[in-house]
Amino acid sequence: MGPRDTAQRTRSPRSRRANAARVGLLAAMLLPLAGCSWNNDLTRMGFPNPITKQGAVTLSLWQGSWVAGLLVGAVVWGIIIWAVIFHRRRGDKLPPQVRYNMPIEILYTVVPFVLIAVLFYYTAKDENTIDALPANPAVTVNVTGFQWSWEFNYPQYKTVGGGSVTTDGYMWGQGPLPLLEIPVNETVQFNLSSPDVIHAFWVPEFLFKRDVIPGHPNHFQITATKTGTYTGHCSELCGLYHSRMLFTLKIVTQDQFKAWIAQQQAAQKTASGSTQ
Repeated sequence: MGPRDTAQRTRSPRSRRANAARVGLLAAMLLPLAGCSWNNDLTRMGFPNPITKQGAVTLSLWQGSWVAGLLVGAVVWGIIIWAVIFHRRRGDKLPPQVRYNMPIEILYTVVPFVLIAVLFYYTAKDENTIDALPANPAVTVNVTGFQWSWEFNYPQYKTVGGGSVTTDGYMWGQGPLPLLEIPVNETVQFNLSSPDVIHAFWVPEFLFKRDVIPGHPNHFQITATKTGTYTGHCSELCGLYHSRMLFTLKIVTQDQFKAWIAQQQAAQKTASGSTQ
């Protein structure tokens, strides 16, 4: 036994302890994912807190993708550490050289295919859930995006003058923003259209956006799960004041929504000059 072999044997327990510490550190990093709520700042991995049922589906897919990635990373890191510990150089003699290893080649061909297939399945399933348009939504909102503001029309709720409740406003910095008010725990369908250029309807807390395209109406439904006030955006570059094309979203209780609709019907009747 030479001096080099003696030194390597002397360092071996220390190396094993160091690598055990690294494995423990990795386990500690993954522990919050297993022990904490699946909806906090850490486990959302940068996503906003969803305020719709559909947003919760998107968040679940996002988290599942991260977990799958971390597990694959842990396996790869484990194999690397195992190779470093147990297959490090122990002398000048080369280990047996193997050109092909059919089982390993099959493994690293099949495993990525299976991972991609599983991710594709869950992505397609969740996309179909988010894009679903069940019949008879509780509230319908016709959304018109234009340079550079929004108009929201509620065709179910008529005014005395024969029209329907409509709200609009100004782009940010010129006056009150357009107000979109919807009830919590009710299915709301949005019908999107544009008279000029392509816009995109986006509320970050929806974890969802959809293009507003001239001549090509788009649709989607959400069911809000939380009340509150949020800011909506246009997320498609649409011209000079694109960044100011904002709107206010208010999610209220069903009673508050009914009271707001009645208030708007009365206010728009007065504004139209009707005396009926």
